[in-house]
Amino acid sequence: MPTPDPSAPVPARNTPSASEVLYTEKLWPSVWIWIVVVGLSGAGILMFGPISPATGIIAALVLLAIMTTMLVLSTPTITVTADTLRIGRASIDRKFVGDVEAFTKAEATAERGPRLNGLAYMCFRGWIDPVVKIEITDPADRTPYWLASSRRPDALVSALVAEQR
Repeated sequence: MPTPDPSAPVPARNTPSASEVLYTEKLWPSVWIWIVVVGLSGAGILMFGPISPATGIIAALVLLAIMTTMLVLSTPTITVTADTLRIGRASIDRKFVGDVEAFTKAEATAERGPRLNGLAYMCFRGWIDPVVKIEITDPADRTPYWLASSRRPDALVSALVAEQR
């Protein structure tokens, strides 16, 4: 069997494969959240320091480890492929994604507050201001839309709109 010529041109694909990731984002906590975690873990020294300094330091390290683990494990990921959209634990076929809109500042606050529909799927973090509203068109799903935080809302909207099926 002949080996392919490495200098031969590779045909360009117009459509991405189903598993090719078009967009991904991890909603990591902001720096100020980590500062609060360090400060709260330092409270272990204040609580257990009177017993002994070593016990206070151990308590602070244990608290730091617990809070760090909780934050890392609860950090959701947004992933867009040609066929699916996954935000946190929820996943939906892209064919059921309707209109997509990004909101920032006061508009984002209104979407998270007074304009929020109680049936919407929500995956937002208080330390990330912009949100993206993704309409769900599945007739079997009562969820009218998904509302998710994003540090790059325009890129997420572009990824969802570019390859809508």
